Amino acid sequence: MTLDKKTIVVMGGDQTGQELLEEALRVLDPRVTGFALDFERFDLSLENRRATQNAVVHEAAAAMRTTGLGIKAATITPEISGDVGSPNALLRKGIDGTVIIRTGRRIPGVNPLPGVHAPISVVRMAVDDAYGAKEWREGEGEDETAYRTEKISRKICRAVAEFSFIQARRVKAKVFGGPKFTVSPIYEGMLKEEMDRAAKAYADVRYDPQLIDATYALLLNTTGEPLVIPALNRDGDCLSDLVLQMFGSIAGAESLLLSVDDTYRPKTVMAEAPHGTAPSLQGKNVANPMAMILAGAALLAYCKEKQAELASRAIYESTFEAILEGFRTADLGGNSTTTGFTDEVIRRTQMKLEVWATLS
Repeated sequence: MTLDKKTIVVMGGDQTGQELLEEALRVLDPRVTGFALDFERFDLSLENRRATQNAVVHEAAAAMRTTGLGIKAATITPEISGDVGSPNALLRKGIDGTVIIRTGRRIPGVNPLPGVHAPISVVRMAVDDAYGAKEWREGEGEDETAYRTEKISRKICRAVAEFSFIQARRVKAKVFGGPKFTVSPIYEGMLKEEMDRAAKAYADVRYDPQLIDATYALLLNTTGEPLVIPALNRDGDCLSDLVLQMFGSIAGAESLLLSVDDTYRPKTVMAEAPHGTAPSLQGKNVANPMAMILAGAALLAYCKEKQAELASRAIYESTFEAILEGFRTADLGGNSTTTGFTDEVIRRTQMKLEVWATLS
């Protein structure tokens, strides 16, 4: 690791997850972006996680805590009890990740639901709630009963609420939605209390709290204004899939896991695609690399360097312009290959950065 470069921790994955990660890294190449980067690689494939008994996952998390930046390929989570489990859960714990943000946005040439055109960000808990809850069953036959003990903490609720208002202020959006606090005033009410608290601190940000069921219903009747939706872990997981599909495809957005400091600003950021490993597409050069490319672009924006910010913007614009002009993979109704789409994004990114440098 050199001192004069930013270092991104690169976490390899499985099947098309790994293939699409390599496409994103092609776009992040310093010869494309003009921004000096080092890549520190860790193999998080299922095979290597089993071989190292997840030691490689802990090593990757430690490296991210040092560099502050990571990009991860989609990985396989085995369903067998007692196996290595999900690397994402270990990474979240390893970097003290508290917030996940996914933003749905218009994909040129792809029809969204009527009225949906402004970005919608879902800010959810990265830990606690239904995931990691203790579960057990008692009794037998028809008398068998299942139990689950969940928890949330005020610290995590506050991080989600604060970051939601910071994000809304940054993109001039409205904070919208919320938990079912009327039915669960003690548990889910804790997030609503923190949302109300943050609303007072960010009085310049519009605030429209709604119950989670009303949030779903109203999203389908959106007037098209930009929204930021704070959510519990499970609610946010479901909401983000819905929101991304409202814009036509889950492939059009990146997913960011953030660890925040005492002022709720990001200190460690891990970017990835929100989709899985798509084994049926492996080796066919037809999978859509868009989400992984956008993950790389999002990561550059957190490097806090002018050239990195310019490169981030250039990649975002180039990705959507390529789609607008007909460079689309099969899932978006086109015939571009995976590598062909990436080639076009690289060409446009380099051209933009060269023109901008001339103008400046």
